[in-house]
Amino acid sequence: MTVLVLGGAGYIGSHAVNQLITNGYDVAVIDNLLTGHIESLHEKARFYKGDIRDKKFMCEVFSQEKNIEGVMHFAAFSLVGESMEEPLKYFNNNVYGTQIILEVMREFGVKYIVFSSTAATFGIPEEMPIKETAPTKPINPYGQSKLMMEQMMKWQSEASDMNYVALRYFNVAGAKEDGSIGEAHNHETHLIPIILQVALGQRDELMIYGDDYNTPDGTNIRDYIQVVDLIDAHIKALEYLKAGGKSDVFNLGSAKGFSNKEMLRAAREVTGHPIPAKIGPRRPGDPDVLIASSVKAKEVLGWEPKYTSIKDIIATAWKWHQSHPEGY
Repeated sequence: MTVLVLGGAGYIGSHAVNQLITNGYDVAVIDNLLTGHIESLHEKARFYKGDIRDKKFMCEVFSQEKNIEGVMHFAAFSLVGESMEEPLKYFNNNVYGTQIILEVMREFGVKYIVFSSTAATFGIPEEMPIKETAPTKPINPYGQSKLMMEQMMKWQSEASDMNYVALRYFNVAGAKEDGSIGEAHNHETHLIPIILQVALGQRDELMIYGDDYNTPDGTNIRDYIQVVDLIDAHIKALEYLKAGGKSDVFNLGSAKGFSNKEMLRAAREVTGHPIPAKIGPRRPGDPDVLIASSVKAKEVLGWEPKYTSIKDIIATAWKWHQSHPEGY
């Protein structure tokens, strides 16, 4: 049976494809390559270039791939700042695209979908670490679109025999252990790759936005999850659904956060480079602390992250960036 990975040429999707194939799954991939890289795809994956919003194209893929057992959905725009500037772009791709996916799954009788959601669905949480029962109050179109995608799956699940798992997480980091695939964006916005670009001399310095937050060292604290651990949770979620598990939502995180200054110190130790940095003004809407609880995922899915040291996570990213300084 086949797993169809949507957005399978992107950073997280390519790791999903790789680990699924390593685990013995047959894999097909859909990606429009707007942000994905064809070079990141495993040689055993069948690739279809196209857009999830194109229903005719989607039906053609489902017709050709006659044994699709489940879908992993990574095909969403995911930049918070861009979503504030272009909200309709996010609702069109993320929400309407998911509508098409669910329609085609219904028409072809595909019953399982694992969805890459986000802890941005919570907005600014009232308690830490964040549990699945926390109120969902998104503060940007990106988080709102992902919550709407979850809700579409919820109602479709109740109306049919389709079941879903939505996985909510914050910052994904690192790369495959052998450095063969990793994180490569045209306009990098993620902290660890930016720090490592400074270490490689591709940037002059790291800008830390604000040092007057209500945290021990004054800088934002965030939760980080290694990409290999993240995909392990996706595979466990698919296996949970195949075993008869009901639709559900799980948070994924380390239950331990790291401040921007702690991340900088760890990267200096891992790389052996000084990595100059300076403090800039706060960015609007940045909460002091964001940390997720993974207790439910551990209890229900049996998920246990392998990477618990931030230096070990950074080391996998550093191996990728050293061997691929210009990305793919």
